[in-house]
Amino acid sequence: MTKPGTPSRHNWSAEVTRKSHALDLEEGVFTWKDAKKIALSLKRSADSSTHRKSDPFRSAMSMLVFYINRAGSKLPEQQKAVLQQAKQELRKLYGKS
Repeated sequence: MTKPGTPSRHNWSAEVTRKSHALDLEEGVFTWKDAKKIALSLKRSADSSTHRKSDPFRSAMSMLVFYINRAGSKLPEQQKAVLQQAKQELRKLYGKS
């Protein structure tokens, strides 16, 4: 049983996404169809964040992977492919190829 005001076990990740202060993401960034645009947006957010706990690359990549994992089987294959490509674009932007 959870305490009043805390997310249940079933919706904790949605709560993290809504209330996370680690990165200020552009609205709908994970729904975009352009992998490079997604990567650039995540990079801008990570580079400008004053709340992140690790380096910008790790923060941006962690947020992207978190979203992919959270969406799980509900994520359409086409969008999953775009997000996987965004991971590669993010690595290129940070020189981590």
